[in-house]
Amino acid sequence: LSLKFGDVGNLKGLVIRFLLTTSYYELSVQNWFSLHRLQLLYNHSIQATFNATRIYAPASYSYHCEHVSSLQRYDSLLVPSSANDLSKLWEVTFTDFQIQGFNVQEGHFAYAKDCASFLSPAILMGLVMSLVLLLVLAYTLHMLIHLKSLDRHYECKASPAYFAQVKDNDIAEEKEPLRSSANESYELRNQQFCKIYI
Repeated sequence: LSLKFGDVGNLKGLVIRFLLTTSYYELSVQNWFSLHRLQLLYNHSIQATFNATRIYAPASYSYHCEHVSSLQRYDSLLVPSSANDLSKLWEVTFTDFQIQGFNVQEGHFAYAKDCASFLSPAILMGLVMSLVLLLVLAYTLHMLIHLKSLDRHYECKASPAYFAQVKDNDIAEEKEPLRSSANESYELRNQQFCKIYI
């Protein structure tokens, strides 16, 4: 497929040649076309040759991409064919690029397969962050479900503790007071026993 610019300003004699190929894939049970190579010709001599990457679509479709370029910032779908070639001296960028080499009907493009990836870096990062948040939520729910409350399983089996007054004359009869040097001392007479059920 050749685009001839004719006598348009300084582009006189410039030809852009697209080399397209078709292949049959048994897995998809249909023919696919791909852009194999792009050549720039000026005054009937090849000036630059670029190998095309990831530019393909079913033969009954067209291919569309916002940018098809040899520049790195546009994903470099066009790669110079060799290091010794003059292709490195050229920068090629097609904006709103659409191509269909086969099965063209009435001069109109068929339904377009777009080059936009379903798994771009932004989408992948969003999926990873969603997975992390989902794991945190699942762990939190797991901890809440298995949290045991002590309010329902805590029982006191005795009456409240009390402190009885111990006088000086009763000290010998009782257990050792808490403070023996003072006039009055107190001792825990009744202890409280509690059971915790878990």
